Amino acid sequence: MTVSVPPAEQRRGGIFKDTWVVARRGLKHMIRQPEALSDVTIQPIMFVLLFAYVFGGAIAVQGSNYREFLMGGIFAQTIVFGAFNVAIALAYDRANGAIDRFRSLPMARGSVLAGHALASLVRSVLPITLMSLCGLIVGWRIRDGVVDAVSAYALMFLFTFAIIWVGVLMGSLLPSPEAVQGFAFAIIFPITFVASTFVPLNTLPGPLQTVAAWNPVTSMSDALRELFGNRRGFVPEPNADWPVRHPVAYTFIWIVGIIVVCAPLAVRQYSRTIDD
Repeated sequence: MTVSVPPAEQRRGGIFKDTWVVARRGLKHMIRQPEALSDVTIQPIMFVLLFAYVFGGAIAVQGSNYREFLMGGIFAQTIVFGAFNVAIALAYDRANGAIDRFRSLPMARGSVLAGHALASLVRSVLPITLMSLCGLIVGWRIRDGVVDAVSAYALMFLFTFAIIWVGVLMGSLLPSPEAVQGFAFAIIFPITFVASTFVPLNTLPGPLQTVAAWNPVTSMSDALRELFGNRRGFVPEPNADWPVRHPVAYTFIWIVGIIVVCAPLAVRQYSRTIDD
């Protein structure tokens, strides 16, 4: 008896179904390796406690307590650090041959990248939740209404989604997990610290203040402070840089720009890799 096997193109699954399969695989890896979750559980809590109780007494914030100022920066920093996770996961899949196995299966193109992105987005709920609870314990408060608070969390998830595509692009370009770690530390750490993450913008030296004003980490930190009703440590002057006066709008511009640029580049690089 002869069995007719249709071409691979006809045996491919739907993009949404295949994406969920890959995402579910990533989530199962997280559950089965709880020690790998330290960077999204222990690290955010450690940063909140460290800066709230060790450095908080030495940093003055005009019109507010430092712990309320701190939380916007901690949220932004942790979201940016999330680029590590998806980049390293994708780099491991490339290094251990998983990508080659995916290539041999009748899967929709792009589902591997989309699955990694979806798993990382779901994973991001954990650190955001833990940081919120820890912040409330140490004295952080949401001063504005429910609508603004929901808008702040929605902005966090949109920014997370954009940053995830930065990680996907890194994981598609760099040859190994070690290369991802080295590159990410060299680029991401300066970006998160030359910003209003932990200190008010007006306390930075002149040149660094200009760089920080246009840094998306600064705008994300200040946007969250604005939406949560927390002080930014200073009142922007009328002639201040546009991002300083409009942090929410500037953050949205970065979100759209990152997704529009990084997502197509990541898909193109991934397609080039699996076609080689």
